Amino acid sequence: QLLTTMPHAHPTNTSLSELHLTGIPGLQHLHHWISVPFCIMYLVTLAGNSTLLCVIKADPCLHLPMFLFLSMLAVIDLVMSTSITPKITIAFEACFIQMFFIHTFTAVESGVLLAMSFDRYVAICNPLRYTTTLTSSRTIQIGLLSLARAAGVMIPLMCLLTSLPYCKTRVIPHSYCEHMAVVELACADPSVSDLYSLVVATLLVGTDSVFITFSYGMILRSVMRLPSQEARLKALRTCGSHVSIILLFYVGGLLSMYLQMFSFGLAPHVQVLVADFYLTVPPMLNPLIYGIKMKQIQEGIFRLPKRISQRGQFTPPSTSKVIPWCSVP
Repeated sequence: QLLTTMPHAHPTNTSLSELHLTGIPGLQHLHHWISVPFCIMYLVTLAGNSTLLCVIKADPCLHLPMFLFLSMLAVIDLVMSTSITPKITIAFEACFIQMFFIHTFTAVESGVLLAMSFDRYVAICNPLRYTTTLTSSRTIQIGLLSLARAAGVMIPLMCLLTSLPYCKTRVIPHSYCEHMAVVELACADPSVSDLYSLVVATLLVGTDSVFITFSYGMILRSVMRLPSQEARLKALRTCGSHVSIILLFYVGGLLSMYLQMFSFGLAPHVQVLVADFYLTVPPMLNPLIYGIKMKQIQEGIFRLPKRISQRGQFTPPSTSKVIPWCSVP
């Protein structure tokens, strides 16, 4: 239904009803071995994000803005990792739908990461204003705004892509329907869509990165003022892990796009592996880095079996003190 609602909805092509994904070009003989770590990463992603969602949903003490953002991130990671589930063949229109979901939710994740950095900035630098600045309703509005922004930048790109004629080959040299790989099948000049995707992705990532950098800069300034050296080191370790996973997501995403557009003489399998890792590693690590290491989440996991056994007979939520993200172990 996605394609039918767009101008030039159906790609102007009648010969390619089905496309073939090569997986990792040049390494087909190793696919059985390569599939093992990717399968493990996917299972860990499912387990980690599903656990996080269950714990937050079941524990009323965790129904706070910071944990709502965590829930959004977990849902996004589940959608992204499931969307790129390897396929040998894929229907032509299904390829564009997969592309839309992958790139849209990548942009949504960028917005949620920005919102989470703002959440940490307010919690640490303006703790007295935290409860009035970030309410549950405002948190949901921020999540919906991130979704609307992502869809707003992807729909024009999809309109450009679906208006192109595709008649070169049925084979996509990639493991999923990545935008730059698919347009190589077009028998018309795709420079407009390439320029649009390059400019939009660079601006979106650049803008979000600037604000995230500002938030963490202010957080680090506050952290360095802590009287206890042990507290400073603990906060720096936690913030350092957050920054590392953010860099992995942003640098990996931009590198994947630029390598697909400008190969720089690298082997095709290098480009595909970069794209695969950028969409599989962060969703696997996010539950651990952002959630399970937090004391409140750990306590919620220990309380989960008891709450499940009570079958919904939970105690009323108590007043929970907001603990800054970068001050927890």
